[in-house]
Amino acid sequence: MASQLLLIEQSFNSRYSADVRVALDEFSESFTITDPSISGHPIVFASRGFLKMSGYSKDEVIGQNGRAFQGPRTNRRSVMEIREAIREERPIQINLLNYRKDGTPFWMLFHMSPVFCKEDGRVTHFVGVQVPISRKPRRSVSGVERNSVDLCEDGSRLRGDILFGSCRREVCSDTLVELGHVLAIESVLDSDSRGLDIEESCEASDVDKRRAATAINDILSVLTLYSELTGRLVCEKRYSLPEQSLLSSSLNISLGRIKQSFVLTDPHLADMPIVYASDAFLRLTGYARHEVLGRNCRFLSGVDTDSLTLNRIKESIRNEQACTVHILNYRKDKSSFWNFLHISPVRNASGKIAYFVGVQMEEGCKNQDRHGLSPEKRQLSAVGAVRVAIRSLSMGADPSKS
Repeated sequence: MASQLLLIEQSFNSRYSADVRVALDEFSESFTITDPSISGHPIVFASRGFLKMSGYSKDEVIGQNGRAFQGPRTNRRSVMEIREAIREERPIQINLLNYRKDGTPFWMLFHMSPVFCKEDGRVTHFVGVQVPISRKPRRSVSGVERNSVDLCEDGSRLRGDILFGSCRREVCSDTLVELGHVLAIESVLDSDSRGLDIEESCEASDVDKRRAATAINDILSVLTLYSELTGRLVCEKRYSLPEQSLLSSSLNISLGRIKQSFVLTDPHLADMPIVYASDAFLRLTGYARHEVLGRNCRFLSGVDTDSLTLNRIKESIRNEQACTVHILNYRKDKSSFWNFLHISPVRNASGKIAYFVGVQMEEGCKNQDRHGLSPEKRQLSAVGAVRVAIRSLSMGADPSKS
């Protein structure tokens, strides 16, 4: 948990100047900011307005996925539309039923917009503004008569189902078997649209929509201003696609479910740079994500790293083959560690090599895990999980190589 909070702190501290949180806290609107590059796509900032509206404290919100505020009567079609917008890295404005801490539902207009790194075009964050809707819901048009209870103004008057819990939970997987099970479940859930058309819905007014759009623009202006002070500029539009690999937010989120230490490198770019680094890799090496992306893995080598081992790695990459080595690497603080390293090519849905994955395991921490898997099998399961994520998304027109 401490390491996750550190990554959340770095999400803001590495991109914006120190006063950005103070500036964001001056807004009265309800909004959250999430980081798709961190495992679980967690909330990294929550406004005072959001905390007041939801009834949660800051400590209860930071680190949570937005699904934590959905419930049994949240329209699944709306949730899937949000997920699709994240996958396509585009804005969305949609009516959504969420739940407060005390379990009462409330309707809101949810307006989400991506924030792009101006230098390389990556999505750094998503900003989500929540505007409460104060109008009464329309009746169902499916032929099923429902009670006309005012959910918008007073969620506590809702009759019928007991309201509790979240409709979905974040799933974390560190083995191929577990990840495959998760993907199979999500596939069934996402294809099942039964009952999606019979929920009551609140319609946002034009005033609500303008209010949400204005809030988004104001928040993005603040983020842009405070990113200029650090020299790591963000913007609301992706102006150009650079000559380096871009991983979509959905692929980042899928890879974030894999809890082992690994990196993805792109062999099609000059010097084969790292295009993805897992949270566990950052913990192992002590580097921040922005200090890793775009660099060749050789920065982990040092004065006592064996050159013959490095040549063996280069040869396996040249021959497009997997290899496993024991290599002396160095952390950011210059301390050394023996790395049990497995490198393997990863092919996309068309069979072409899209990336190479490198799975790291510190010597001395190679005992079997709680599932009884040996270090070798744990590494292979991580490679398999990466392949599943990349192939499944490349078949769905993901930016992965085709």
